[in-house]
Amino acid sequence: MPITRERKQELVASYVDILNESDGFVIVQTQGLSVSQIEGLRQVIREQNGRYLVAKNTLMRRALEDAGWIVPEDLLVGPVAIVFASDNMPGVSKALLKHIEDENFEEKMQVTGGIMSGELLDARQVDDVSKLPTLEEIRAQFAGLVVSPAQGLVNVIEQATGGVVNVLQAYVEKHDESAGAPA
Repeated sequence: MPITRERKQELVASYVDILNESDGFVIVQTQGLSVSQIEGLRQVIREQNGRYLVAKNTLMRRALEDAGWIVPEDLLVGPVAIVFASDNMPGVSKALLKHIEDENFEEKMQVTGGIMSGELLDARQVDDVSKLPTLEEIRAQFAGLVVSPAQGLVNVIEQATGGVVNVLQAYVEKHDESAGAPA
C-alpha cells in the first residue's frame, strides 16, 4: 500500500525533528535481521541516548535537506538504517559496532558512513569516532581534574596541621619533663 502525501510529510517532519536533536548519525546497510534482533539493537542504542530508525531513503534525503544537513547521496542507497546520536556520538558508534561484532552481524549489517558535526564520515572514520571517549568518560575525567587540586590542597593542609600538632606535642612533652624535674 503506497504512503499518502500527507503521511510522507509527517514522516519528513518527524525525521527533521530527530535531526534537530542529533549531533550526528551512522548509516548502516542492513539485510536479513529479525524483528527481535532489531529490537535488541534498538535497546543497545537507546542505552547510549541514541535512536535506530529505518527510513525510506527519499524521505530521509528530503529531511536532511530541510534540516540543512549534508545529504550523503551515495550512502542512502538500498536497505539502510540510520542510528542517530543525541549527545554522544562516540558512545552510540561504540555501542553499534560492539553489538554488530558481539552478535556476529557482520554479514547482515555494514556501517557505510555517517555524519558528525556537519562532516561526512566514511566507515573507517565512524570506527575512529567509536574510539573517542564517551560523554560519561569525559565527565569522569573532568570530575577527576576538578577534584585533584582540591585533594592536593587537603593533603597540604593536613601535613601543615600535622606539623603544628607535632611541634605542640614536643613542647608539651618538654614542658612536662622540665616541670617534673627537681629544681
